[in-house]
Amino acid sequence: MKRFISWFAGLGMLCTSFTQAAILNIDPESVPAAAWTIYDPQSGQTLAEYNSHAQRAPASLTKMMVAYITLKEIKAGKLKKSDVIIANNVVHVVQPDESQMFLRPGQKITIDQLLTGLVVMSANDAAVTLAQRIGGDLPHFVARMNQEAKALGMKDTHFTNPAGITMDGHYSSAADMAKLGDALIQQFPDYLGYSKQTSYSWNGHAHHATNILLKQDPTVDGLKTGFTRAAGFNLALTAKRPTMNPNLPERRLIVVVLGTTSPIMRAEVAHRLMNLAYNYTRDEVVVKAKQPIAQLPVIDGKETLYQVIPQTTQFMTTSLYNQPVNIDMRSFNNDSGRLVYNGTTIEPIDKTQTRIEVTLNQKQLTAPLNQTLQLATLKVYQNGQWIEDVAVHSQVQLERASLWQRFWHWLSELLPFLADQPAPAKVLL
Repeated sequence: MKRFISWFAGLGMLCTSFTQAAILNIDPESVPAAAWTIYDPQSGQTLAEYNSHAQRAPASLTKMMVAYITLKEIKAGKLKKSDVIIANNVVHVVQPDESQMFLRPGQKITIDQLLTGLVVMSANDAAVTLAQRIGGDLPHFVARMNQEAKALGMKDTHFTNPAGITMDGHYSSAADMAKLGDALIQQFPDYLGYSKQTSYSWNGHAHHATNILLKQDPTVDGLKTGFTRAAGFNLALTAKRPTMNPNLPERRLIVVVLGTTSPIMRAEVAHRLMNLAYNYTRDEVVVKAKQPIAQLPVIDGKETLYQVIPQTTQFMTTSLYNQPVNIDMRSFNNDSGRLVYNGTTIEPIDKTQTRIEVTLNQKQLTAPLNQTLQLATLKVYQNGQWIEDVAVHSQVQLERASLWQRFWHWLSELLPFLADQPAPAKVLL
């Protein structure tokens, strides 16, 4: 999994490759779900997972993509939430036993009402109505769904319908659904205004949200439930909670569980995983904004040094669990938020150690230059364990020195006593 984070004010990027061991090592046999993942959007790290890239039927988690595309159209000015649509015969593709708003051809309904029905009621007729309005027909909208999935890096996903009906070739993964959920929240935070609603009524039809955690935990505000016989009971869950970190006063986590056996089980599994992650991990600053990482000498440039300086603070998630055995979720007390083994409570550790080793991939730069280069690699260790390698790329733009400057540089090479010695490449962390 790769995550690209802007670090150089539009001139560069930091690419993080997550191929390391999990932050939390959880025994998968202690989690009653076919696949699951815990994702931290602030650090971009997967904290723990099991079968997270297995291709499975996503059921109504599919509707997150319908909402994503709809909100994208609204942001682009192609739709308004107040726009009125007249339902047509496309609603007849929805079968009587499917979740629906009970739209009938000729009825008027707004985009906002359709989005609410889509997310809260998980209405298949809302999904196909939005799909036809945006795509012109269902096949074109499905093609758009797959196009957007590809753009988001959802490599385990292929859609064949907008509602999440079980079909050959319609699949996704826990990792991809976490990625989609993160994109929804980051790009269209108003989605949470729909997903945190506990009930909705339209045209005399009332429906209570099937995410039962919305009423149990005030920090939970989404994302989507799903169920079919083939998929089992699925849940994409997110919450935002306060922290004691002044650099990050609030922290959001995303948990996706697929293939549980009941609506109560999917809620319990997702909530326990989320509570474990909140209590036994935290986000720490690895590199602060405006903190130089390294400096490189520049040959034949107007500037003699190029500094790699992040524009935003970079967080890393570290584990607060220091026991030698894998975590058994059956030993996690969801009320206290603590693991209890043989009557002994395992408290989260207070202090962690984050260490960075920096390797420079470039020893110097020669102007003129306008190119994306990998300048350094940061190897991150936490609590003595290697966590990840961070490849630092930058779009380097260097102007060539004037003719006089280049002449002086040439002369200095012939007569070294005339020039100051150039500063060598230097790590600043």
